[in-house]
Amino acid sequence: MFREEGFCVAGPCHIGGMPRYAELGIEMLEKANADLEPGLMTQHEIEQTFEIYSRAERLVAYGKTMLARQMDEAKVARLGGTSIGRARAVVATGNAMESSPELSHALQHGEVSLDQAVEIAGAEQSSPGSAKQLLKVAETRPFHVLRDEARRVKLEAEQHRDLGARQRAARSARSHTDPLGMVDIHLKLQPHIGTPIMAKAEAEAQRIARAAKAAAKEAELRARKEGREPRAVPQPEPFERYLADAYAKLLSGSGKGRTTRPEMVILVSYEVAKRGWDDVREGEMCKIPGVGPVPPEVAREIAKDAFLTGLFYDGDDLRHIKRWSRSKPAEVAIALELGDPPSFDGVACVDCGNRFRTEFDHVHPHVALGPASYGNLKPRCWPCHQAKTKRDRRAGLLKPPEP
Repeated sequence: MFREEGFCVAGPCHIGGMPRYAELGIEMLEKANADLEPGLMTQHEIEQTFEIYSRAERLVAYGKTMLARQMDEAKVARLGGTSIGRARAVVATGNAMESSPELSHALQHGEVSLDQAVEIAGAEQSSPGSAKQLLKVAETRPFHVLRDEARRVKLEAEQHRDLGARQRAARSARSHTDPLGMVDIHLKLQPHIGTPIMAKAEAEAQRIARAAKAAAKEAELRARKEGREPRAVPQPEPFERYLADAYAKLLSGSGKGRTTRPEMVILVSYEVAKRGWDDVREGEMCKIPGVGPVPPEVAREIAKDAFLTGLFYDGDDLRHIKRWSRSKPAEVAIALELGDPPSFDGVACVDCGNRFRTEFDHVHPHVALGPASYGNLKPRCWPCHQAKTKRDRRAGLLKPPEP
């Protein structure tokens, strides 16, 4: 599809200041677009052609990024038909490629997309040398996993550069009314403030969703008894709508907001506390797993009113965890929220890496006497949890053991 006779490969043949091979590439793409008839193609041909177009897009991204280094952001935005923010990210990516040959090589050969390169470049600028590891993540994991990992690298590198003060200065609240008349509220909160609010809202949304599901099931059974068509019974709505209802309840003061999972866990290295909660040094941590670093002085204030839990680990082996409180011990629940040692990067789905609406799934099903232990519980997002349950059911695992 993209072959062209007479292609100049001996060197850049400039025509009007533009390399001849780039102009030929545009001509070939225009011809490919003119001949493109997806309705006449098989599914395999569609996927194969889509992959070719995607690779061409990645190769074009390298040229745009390299050229953007020599232009101002406003012109990059105007010529590229994009926003100033996006143009700024493209220019920053081009600058980061100067100091990271691995990233430059990957983008030059179409191994990563521009979106992936932007995330990797941001982390590379904050933590030089991190691009190599992030490129490995980009090879095998979805984009949202790469974005989370790049964010973690960047935040942990910037923890020593007044990150707490910058986060406090960045807090904001905005609201507007959209064309449908809906009130759109946007909040930016510091990690230690926003995390427990999100946990309460998700717990409230889970309660609302369960109640809606039970009501729909009851209405369906009642319809069948009365001889009516069950399809007329209102069905449960998407979880995001229940989450909106939950936030509305919490803001109005009518929601319960209680959850069986810890609302927030802050992981602090013992050395940080021993020095007086003043700083976090290389190899230490003071962070909310899965969210990011918090200033040690903030962790100290929270610790004054919180139950303390001691966590002991050796490398990647979680040795022991003990909770000092008068309440029922919650060692397993807390250990699960931390994520795997030694990074303790919080809860993410073991199948797809999603961090939204995660649940803890029994690897060996509970109905088959699978224990509620650290080793037998793995986080899965709701869709992956449902898929895993279906697989277990087909395999005959959801049965109690024989006496």
